Amino acid sequence: MRTARRFTFPLLLLIANSPMLVAKTMTEILAASPANDWRVVDNTNVLYLNLAVGTVVIELAPQFAPNHVANIKALASEGYYDGLAVVRSHDNYVVQWADPNADSAKAKPLIKAKHNLPAEYTASYSDTFAFTALPDSDGYAPLVGHSYGFAAARNPETKTTWLAHCYGAVGVSRGNEDNSGDGTSLYVVTGHAPRHLDQNITLVGRVLQGMELLSSLPRGTGPLGFYQQPSEYTLIDSVKLAAQLPTTQQRKLEVLRTDSKTFAKTSESQRNRGGDWYKKPAGYIELCNVALPVRAN
Repeated sequence: MRTARRFTFPLLLLIANSPMLVAKTMTEILAASPANDWRVVDNTNVLYLNLAVGTVVIELAPQFAPNHVANIKALASEGYYDGLAVVRSHDNYVVQWADPNADSAKAKPLIKAKHNLPAEYTASYSDTFAFTALPDSDGYAPLVGHSYGFAAARNPETKTTWLAHCYGAVGVSRGNEDNSGDGTSLYVVTGHAPRHLDQNITLVGRVLQGMELLSSLPRGTGPLGFYQQPSEYTLIDSVKLAAQLPTTQQRKLEVLRTDSKTFAKTSESQRNRGGDWYKKPAGYIELCNVALPVRAN
């Protein structure tokens, strides 16, 4: 017998086009969803970022940035991230971790991972590349929607697609040069979606669980939210590939399929919120405001 599942978005919604217009919570809608409306998260593409206060679960997106994802997996496998630190917490923006000694002779060496990869700001797509479009316009892309469980955009003229800088998106820090990022320093969006960064930085995935552990970190007082003293750092215990751990230590997670009827229902409900509290339904929803629920199986 399966135990009761817990969902990550307990939001109050209105079921659009319902004759009774009965308000239901997101939890109620998802609890009534059929099993095939969910996909099992592939643990070969999952990282566990282990901090003293808990674990952040990250799903990688090799469909969009295969070379960077492969390098990040190599870094995790060789223990590169273990003992590094969160060096930045920029209010309403990002949290970033890195080697505090990266620019010195004490920099942690790479074993099999590569330094400086060509940028993967966009990826080419074909008709078989999964995409569920949203009906509303977007100021940053001709089309927006979701691919393989990630908020994404695409340009039909150039046949290119890219991940969007929504809350929880994971990106590769870089310098001014396009090839200066390699995954040795990563960041997570913890504030209002900085969509102006789209197609300017390689995004590699999103946080599935544990966002509260990052968004609640003390803000850095230095420029751009960097911490000024090592005593301010949050140390990283380890970063592990989920699939390399014993099965008893792997989390069994499912993500709502964005090509499912349940996703269509919840997305439309968020576009037209109602009930006693809402006085004017928006009839519109931004890409980064669409809930992408995760549940433990």
